[in-house]
Amino acid sequence: MLKNLIKRALTGIAFVIILVAAICIHPLSFLIVFTLITGGLLWEFYGLLENFEGARLKRLINSLGGAYLFIASFLSANALTGNLIFLPYLLFLIYIMISELYNKAPNPIANWSLIFFGQIYCAGFFSLINYISSIPDTPGEIAYTPLYVLAIFIFVWLNDTGAYLIGSLFGKRRLFERISPKKSWEGFLGGLLVALATSQAFAWYAPEITRLQWLGLAFVIVVFGTWGDLIESLFKRTLNIKDSGTVFPGHGGMLDRFDSVILAIPATYVYIQLFIRN
Repeated sequence: MLKNLIKRALTGIAFVIILVAAICIHPLSFLIVFTLITGGLLWEFYGLLENFEGARLKRLINSLGGAYLFIASFLSANALTGNLIFLPYLLFLIYIMISELYNKAPNPIANWSLIFFGQIYCAGFFSLINYISSIPDTPGEIAYTPLYVLAIFIFVWLNDTGAYLIGSLFGKRRLFERISPKKSWEGFLGGLLVALATSQAFAWYAPEITRLQWLGLAFVIVVFGTWGDLIESLFKRTLNIKDSGTVFPGHGGMLDRFDSVILAIPATYVYIQLFIRN
């Protein structure tokens, strides 16, 4: 028990350090690490669904396609290139459709459905983080800022911690028993309050964004992050697995670590466009 706890703690600390360093040190470190994360998410996703409903998925090319989308999005968001950068990805999507004519797969509909779902869920949503982190002013100049990206991860992490602690102590009312029996409304509200309180520290650091806007951002990230967690739980229940992988000792796989963030990213993008950058 103690050994497992130490392993989880060390893995968690290393995970946080690597991510925060990648986000804060330089745009290139952000690009490299998050491209690898995107590819890793897809590799794990397609691996879990490789034989689901008669599907036959090509993990490598599908993972590389999604990783390319992340790179293209970074270059586009920072105005380093025009929209032509997305043409190879469009050709990749066309290839997915046409290739089923020749693969002689037992269930081509399953192949199409699962491949495109992975591209939207893992690559598409995750790539939107580039449009959250970058506000280009001058074409050809990187306009990367880590503020909102850090906020997403910090609010998700603190919400998870607060929900676990409060839920363990006071949790009685099940939040979504059919999908995740251990989650409680008390834990959800505890995690939300921790994130809302932390948002005011961001308001002090970045006063150009109002305190109310920061509260709204934290609320959106927690709510959609919780839904993201539940969606991945439903995904695993459907496949009858406990963890999505073993990449992070004591913590599971890539999808286990980024499930909340995956859905929080598009929700954050919408919120920022409507209430902060409009």
